[in-house]
Amino acid sequence: MPIISPSMLSADFLNLGAEIDMINESDADWFHLDVMDGRFVPNITFGMPIISAMKKRARKPFDVHLMIVEPEKYFEAFAKAGADILSVHIEVSPHLHRNLQAIKALGMKAGVAVNPHTPIAMLSDVISDIDVVCLMSVNPGFGGQKFIDQTIHKIRQLKQMISECGAHTLIEIDGGVTLDNAHTIIKSGADVLVAGNTVFSSPNPKDTIKSLKEITK
Repeated sequence: MPIISPSMLSADFLNLGAEIDMINESDADWFHLDVMDGRFVPNITFGMPIISAMKKRARKPFDVHLMIVEPEKYFEAFAKAGADILSVHIEVSPHLHRNLQAIKALGMKAGVAVNPHTPIAMLSDVISDIDVVCLMSVNPGFGGQKFIDQTIHKIRQLKQMISECGAHTLIEIDGGVTLDNAHTIIKSGADVLVAGNTVFSSPNPKDTIKSLKEITK
């Protein structure tokens, strides 16, 4: 079964405690937390104080996705705030291997996020060092966007690369995941589904998470 990581960007921030409790009680596996700086992407979300406060109530791992420039400046701070998985964008990481090693040295799993236009081939020399590849299936910065169909081809490419290298890297899909396209995404080779609007705009979020969780290849 896939790993389900609801995106808290779509949660009701006026009732964040209740939203955290709902994820705790659901079949979800992780909390997906999008950190945006207004520079790498045109939006600003939240940072360490919010993550630290959420960690006190959450009972599942924090999957933290940094959409920020110079992410290496903040690795230690996000580790202290409670990140269990920390993903940086390849587009802002000229020393990607160094970043991966630094994240792991702080006790977190290391992820790499890849924008829709970025070729998968750029990961070939470090794929065995990556715990999670977060394939962006929308342009990063905002929730509620439509899934980019070309992502299916990238999932298959990435799955082949991982297999050929004998790596244990998970493939995470972030953006536009719905109950209608989730089966195709999983069948193509994805392991982790990030779902924001699909979960939090649902009349029954826990049932939606359960439906996503039960999708098989």
